[in-house]
Amino acid sequence: MNASVDSIKNQEKVVLAYSGGLDTTVIIPWLKENVDCEIIAVCVDVGSTLTPEQQADYDEKLKARAIATGASKAYVIDAREEFVNEYILPCLKAQATYEGHYLLGTAMARPLIAKKLIDIANQENATTICHGATGKGNDQVRFELAIHALAPNFKVIAPWRVWNIRSREDAIDYLEQRGLSYPVRKEESYSRDQNLWHLSHEGLELEDPANAPNYEKLLQLGVSPQSAPEQGEQISLTFKQGTPTHLNGKTMPMLELLTKLNEIAGKHGVGILDMVENRVVGLKARGVYETPGGTVLYKAHDRLEQICLDARTRSTKHKLGIQYAELVYGGLWFTPLREALDAFMDSTQRTVSGTVTLELYKGNIIPLKTESPYSLYDQELASFTTGELYRHSDAEGFITLYGLPSRVQALMRSRIAAAEAAALKDEELLSK
Repeated sequence: MNASVDSIKNQEKVVLAYSGGLDTTVIIPWLKENVDCEIIAVCVDVGSTLTPEQQADYDEKLKARAIATGASKAYVIDAREEFVNEYILPCLKAQATYEGHYLLGTAMARPLIAKKLIDIANQENATTICHGATGKGNDQVRFELAIHALAPNFKVIAPWRVWNIRSREDAIDYLEQRGLSYPVRKEESYSRDQNLWHLSHEGLELEDPANAPNYEKLLQLGVSPQSAPEQGEQISLTFKQGTPTHLNGKTMPMLELLTKLNEIAGKHGVGILDMVENRVVGLKARGVYETPGGTVLYKAHDRLEQICLDARTRSTKHKLGIQYAELVYGGLWFTPLREALDAFMDSTQRTVSGTVTLELYKGNIIPLKTESPYSLYDQELASFTTGELYRHSDAEGFITLYGLPSRVQALMRSRIAAAEAAALKDEELLSK
């Protein structure tokens, strides 16, 4: 349930979803000034482009920043493996794409983050969670629906819905007035969200769809297609029952595979999306998304399904994939329907095994080869040459029966037209 700041008792523990970004940096001093609670900052690591050494250093600085701004404790939870295997992989198997384009990078991470916040809250004997999602955004819905599903008695504080800070510029001013540092520059204060799957960019000039993105300044996971190498690069991806298992013939756990694929695809300008989407709360918003490795995985997985799934299964799966994406986008991860859809998707993946070879070239993903022992593509059937399994003469009877409803309708219309013409002629004769 949502909580007003007045309902929080003095020194009550509040677990804060902490990223170290601008919004959550502001929240800590604001909570201290307005709620007088004990703040436990929790950062859930769902991936970045840092090396292990850089990540360790970053984590220590992140925790120090949280303590310096008023938190009593700070946790960094490594959830990368869980994110890849239990959140990204199901979306990949479902080919879940929101509004035909968005690959759900932020949406699939939020329920996992909420789950980890609840774990720490239980460990700390806390029953209140605070998040930094804005009152116009999707993330407030995703966080709170996940909390309602997993911890229905917990309270939620959402400062953006109650405080007087109305913009990122206001947030920066708030921190400057208190002599506190912040992790962005005013001229580049984009709202960004990064994880293993993607990096999103919102705000500043992107808020006007009439403004073209400055990709040379904006992009961080890769380069624009114009800046990509003149020479393309061939890669191969092997799947077993819908799960990526090999990159260029080398066995890799999915976490390592996705990390390396992000580097390769980003180098070739693959996976850049500029989109105006319909948010859950009813308004439209524009974002630029970088999803290099994920875009390649979706393409390769789709190519494999083209030869491994029969027409009816593939058609049904496509329709349910749209519904799956809408559930994830709308924060309904922890629901019986999503679990039921997962069971269907897993059943379709039993024969989705094989290898896909692609070429990455200046933002393009060019399919080259698709191979699978479970392929339903039969060269003899597909060939123009007559074979034993398919006789051209059989098509005549099929077309007659397949088109029978259309033929019956045409005959019916002809009879009605003839009857109407006869009736009109009789009327003309009677009028003479």
